[in-house]
Amino acid sequence: MENILQMFDLSGRRALITGSSAGIGYALARGLAAAGAEVILNARSEAPLTEAVSRLQAEGAVAHAARFDVTSAGAVEEAIERIEGEIGAIDILVNNAGMQRRASLEQFTHAQWQELMKTNVDSVFLVGQAVARHMIERKRGKIINICSVQSELGRPNIAAYTASKGAVKMLTKGMAIDWGRHGIQVNGLGPGYFKTELTEALVKDETFSKWLIGRTPSRRWGDVEDLVGAAVFLASGASNFVNGHILYVDGGVTATL
Repeated sequence: MENILQMFDLSGRRALITGSSAGIGYALARGLAAAGAEVILNARSEAPLTEAVSRLQAEGAVAHAARFDVTSAGAVEEAIERIEGEIGAIDILVNNAGMQRRASLEQFTHAQWQELMKTNVDSVFLVGQAVARHMIERKRGKIINICSVQSELGRPNIAAYTASKGAVKMLTKGMAIDWGRHGIQVNGLGPGYFKTELTEALVKDETFSKWLIGRTPSRRWGDVEDLVGAAVFLASGASNFVNGHILYVDGGVTATL
């Protein structure tokens, strides 16, 4: 049997992480790079993307920028072809791009619904499909879709987000079923409540933080670094017989009432 740590080694593999100029996406890109992967960061805005790539390169990572809109079918097709042709084969895809909109459902506009679904669901389909077509030819690949505890649980004023993340969970299973026979593993990573730029207001809300910490068996907010080990596992040979699974990294939130 090979050295167990070698099963988690990502040296020689190339990973595309969408929505990775900050927050969870950046942390995952940094973690995959630390495990040996060459990483391709993606965002729509050039300045933060360039800065994020520069930070990783300063740490010794082999990192590239790929600026494109993950909700545009044409932009996705063009970008994936460019990456495959100019940078190299995408061995690992992390579909991380996403957004949140908070409002009571009866006040949620159709435009807000469409924007959220395009960003959270359409992007997973579009980028996943474009990358998978190349993976199918190579008979190998890893796809990690970022789900959420809201793939399982609801909260007030986020019904649309909950619907979108439930869809990502089931799309993950569908991808695994259709593409598993081609040597591709498709799994979901489901973060709980993590301290990021997007949740800063909630972290500072003493009432909410007290409730959340009391609700979480691990009795704390998650730090983005808590996601890295699970991501490396799902991206590596250690998970070669794991397919269609959603791995929740949530401090136990989904385990308790």
